[in-house]
Amino acid sequence: MAKVGIVMGSDSDMAVMSKAAAVLEEFGIDYEMRIISAHREPEELVSWAKGAEERGIRVIIAGAGMAAALPGMVAALFPLPVIGVPMSSKALGGTDALYSIVQMPSGIPVATVAIDGSKNAAILAARILAVSDPELLQKIRDYGEEGRKSVVAKDARLQETGYRNYTK
Repeated sequence: MAKVGIVMGSDSDMAVMSKAAAVLEEFGIDYEMRIISAHREPEELVSWAKGAEERGIRVIIAGAGMAAALPGMVAALFPLPVIGVPMSSKALGGTDALYSIVQMPSGIPVATVAIDGSKNAAILAARILAVSDPELLQKIRDYGEEGRKSVVAKDARLQETGYRNYTK
């Protein structure tokens, strides 16, 4: 049974949102992924979001660009955590989506990550689920340790080669 729902308004968001799926797979977290437009398919969105809890979804990651109605609508319909991923755009670089998602009215919270930050959205979803899952919490700790080791190795290489030779 899926624990995380990933939803995006368009297949043009797939390149970004697929990174969330990859992180969830790395942690061994089941998910379902959908393309549902809040503007073009409002009834489908309502049905999907209202039925998510019954399907075992505990957190939803919702990616949207431009007017970015999707995360807020999902949060209005789904009683558990929603994480919004603002998508970059040619017109305003994603700041329009960022502002739309982060400026939710009182009582309809949407956690918001950076523009195109679906990887962090998945890590946040995993951390939310880890509150009641010690095995998942350990995977998150291990993931953080791998990131730390990567930076230590990069610094050691810089110290050994100097900045002029680092990228050669």
